[in-house]
Amino acid sequence: MHSNIDTLFANMWEDYVKITPSAHKIHTLLAGEENNSNIVNDHVAFRTFALDKTRLDKLAAHFLALGYEAKGDYDFEAKKLTAKHFEHPDDTKPKVFISELRVDELSDDVQAIIKKLVAQMPSDITDADNFLYSGKHWDVSKAEYDTLINESEYAAWMAAWGFRANHFTVSVNHLSRTNELSDVNTLLKEAGFVLNTSGGEIKGGPEVFLAQSSTMADRSDVSFSEETLSIPSCFYEFAQRYDMPNGERYQGFVAASADKIFESTNAK
Repeated sequence: MHSNIDTLFANMWEDYVKITPSAHKIHTLLAGEENNSNIVNDHVAFRTFALDKTRLDKLAAHFLALGYEAKGDYDFEAKKLTAKHFEHPDDTKPKVFISELRVDELSDDVQAIIKKLVAQMPSDITDADNFLYSGKHWDVSKAEYDTLINESEYAAWMAAWGFRANHFTVSVNHLSRTNELSDVNTLLKEAGFVLNTSGGEIKGGPEVFLAQSSTMADRSDVSFSEETLSIPSCFYEFAQRYDMPNGERYQGFVAASADKIFESTNAK
């Protein structure tokens, strides 16, 4: 387990930008506009399988050990996902959103593939310092990937990419040039980046105290058993948070919006 939050996030970011070069470019674009001021990270998201070896709790343990606390619970019925979010008492630290795929709700064929993949993992790997940016610990064939993607894009993404940040998120509230998500989206489109339009370019808004948008995932090379192919990797998200009636800024997540954000890794 990591002893330092900042080191953990720095290592996760380094792993993430290797397969998400657009995130580095956008970060530079926004930082340039900000006279190189630091871009505040609203949250980082992870995916996993709801099997004994890989449950959400195995990932969460790394953050709980660093002082994070469980806050919200979420259910994505159509995508067969359960999720939780975690916050640190120091609100300058990014929130963490972890989801897990309810494997037992999938078809027998897909369950068999996922269980075969996870069985290849060393049992103690989830305790390793670098687990949260360690990638995949199994061999997967292109045929298995195709079977998974036909039923669950999420399962296929996990099979291909394994354990790493699925996305980082710019806190729009902390940008100095603009605090409006629509302005950020315009800037990104003018720079040639493709946004996720599922459920609208902006998901949510003031009425749910959170507005979100995201790029469509980059494509990066993955080694399958028999070949290397370029497939959707990770994406960059942008979040604008609003104050609730009690005057406090909303820190949770909105399931209806997150449901559409998940689709940022769909093949374009």
